[in-house]
Amino acid sequence: MENVLEIKDIQKSFGDNHVLKGISVSVNKGEVISIIGSSGSGKSTLLRCATLLEKADSGSIKYHDTYVAKTENDKEVYLSKKELNKVKSYFGLVFQQFNLFPHYSVLKNVMDAPISVQKRDKAVVEEEARELLKKMGLEDKADAYPCELSGGQQQRVAIARALALKPDILFFDEPTSALDPELTGEVLKIIRNLAEEKMTMVIVTHEMSFARAVSNRVIFMDGGYIVEEGDPEEVFGNPKQERTKQFLRNYQQ
Repeated sequence: MENVLEIKDIQKSFGDNHVLKGISVSVNKGEVISIIGSSGSGKSTLLRCATLLEKADSGSIKYHDTYVAKTENDKEVYLSKKELNKVKSYFGLVFQQFNLFPHYSVLKNVMDAPISVQKRDKAVVEEEARELLKKMGLEDKADAYPCELSGGQQQRVAIARALALKPDILFFDEPTSALDPELTGEVLKIIRNLAEEKMTMVIVTHEMSFARAVSNRVIFMDGGYIVEEGDPEEVFGNPKQERTKQFLRNYQQ
């Protein structure tokens, strides 16, 4: 199986707060991994390190055969900026808060990075962007601005924007946490469709039934550690660790 991402023994602290305590995760092509855990468990920080928004203190991060970061002589060494830019084309990231450009139309939001970052042909990019908006059920919103859309529509634009870069792996950081419950379903449906198309994804989520239904593997984090990892039916239906059981009991009320 082709390995897209391999993270080994990542450590990350913010001052005295030791957030990640030796986390190792590997992601294979076509796999959907959900990361669950209570607030402050380190889930979002792990995603931010994987997507180079934060620098790890130690450990290694590898995309395909390229080491983005690794520890050498007790120091964390990253690739040069130019080399990192190439690696950044391997992944897309969808945030909680959409992060769309408010002064760009929906279409321009989707087209911007493929043209300005990847230097691709404008006509081709526009055709692909319109196709992506159609896939998201937003073909009639191409000329609208983010402020004219619902939260669910904005998040679907954000997913289209991430897909426009043709990434090998897509990261979602709590993609529905800023949405009303009735809008959550439309975003989860899009992610479910991507899973059926075998898009490689890592999803930090608090939607337990969704994680159970859509994932190949579930990781439960607590206190900066991976406490449990495995098949979703095992993790949700028959968790081995007491901490996992406690966490899921709280969710199931």
